[in-house]
Amino acid sequence: MDIVIREITAGERDIRAEIDDSFTVDSTLVLSLTDGKIGYTVKKIPGYEKSYSDEQFAEAAGEDHLGNDDNPNQVMYLAFAEEQVAGRIILRRNWNRYAYVEDIAVHKPFRGLGIGRQLIERARLWAQAGGMPGIMLETQSNNVLACKFYERCGFIIGGFDSQLYRGIHKHNDEIAIFWYLLFE
Repeated sequence: MDIVIREITAGERDIRAEIDDSFTVDSTLVLSLTDGKIGYTVKKIPGYEKSYSDEQFAEAAGEDHLGNDDNPNQVMYLAFAEEQVAGRIILRRNWNRYAYVEDIAVHKPFRGLGIGRQLIERARLWAQAGGMPGIMLETQSNNVLACKFYERCGFIIGGFDSQLYRGIHKHNDEIAIFWYLLFE
């Protein structure tokens, strides 16, 4: 299957595709700090389905991260498989000069085809062309498949925040994990 990834310009931002971003949560990362390095073990938990388009995330998911103009400090790439949108990545230059991944998603029927890795590679090329020192992103401790994917792509854990998701629900036990892909 041919995968084509291309930048979406301001004039094309009306391209909307439903991307099924749902995933099964059946484990969580238990973080540890040893000799100044953050590591983890994986702990099994009762399983459930999660999606960022669920109502608790609906407001944020509906935001237009890019605005309506061409801005050299932000970009969106879409992955197409047989003319169907199969994935997306939205990037911006962050205040600390890193490329920040606002959103990355691969449509469920197209997972396992290397689209996520191709999107990360496109992000790396964009960041390097812009003179950025690396890429950063954030995901949750209970999105273990995503965490392992980022690790396979060369990302390292740079930090975490145990309070970030408590604004959604005060008893939320998800931990925000900040991942970094550092360029040499």
